[in-house]
Amino acid sequence: MIASPDRTPLPRDFFDRPVLEVAPDLLGRLLVRDTPDGPITLRLTEVEAYDGQNDPGSHAYRGRTARNEVMFGAPGHVYVYFTYGMWFCMNLVCGPEGRASAVLLRAGEIVEGAELARTRRLAARNDKELAKGPARLATALDVDRSLNGTDACATGATTLRILHGTAVDPGQVRNGPRTGVSGEGAVHPWRYWVADDPTVSPYRAHVPRRRRS
Repeated sequence: MIASPDRTPLPRDFFDRPVLEVAPDLLGRLLVRDTPDGPITLRLTEVEAYDGQNDPGSHAYRGRTARNEVMFGAPGHVYVYFTYGMWFCMNLVCGPEGRASAVLLRAGEIVEGAELARTRRLAARNDKELAKGPARLATALDVDRSLNGTDACATGATTLRILHGTAVDPGQVRNGPRTGVSGEGAVHPWRYWVADDPTVSPYRAHVPRRRRS
């Protein structure tokens, strides 16, 4: 008999660790998003670690700005950014306050509330594609900048919270280069995913954007 996932919230000290410890340990955890239309629960299957000012691929590499302010705050908070002028992406801040590291939530399996996620992801060909990629994940869960700074570890948190779920066996965790990261940050194998899981997004190397003539 398969045990049910642990639905108790993850404590703040789970996130108050080095980002390279937190990132793989998030696989299999449950993210619950309470939308105005009802809750959606996602099991995390793919993440990427970003190590702040030690990491050329991180938004915080060059220091604190208005955009990345939340990354320098307490662990367990949500950092949401807008990219390519059209998509939101969601991260979880970790490490000690002032350290500015975070984990990008890249993909997951919708385990509850798929009917709500489908209304936001009309282009998905099947439920495995609902949250297959960071922008798709944020879209499926109705995440935008209004959630930036949300405390996912607050007592009684409702808007968004992270539950223990069922941690993935270390033997099923894979890692490799992060998707779309260029320059010195491209060499870090800080993307983590569940082996053979159909909700994991495909790896894509960075491709420079061409300027219009």
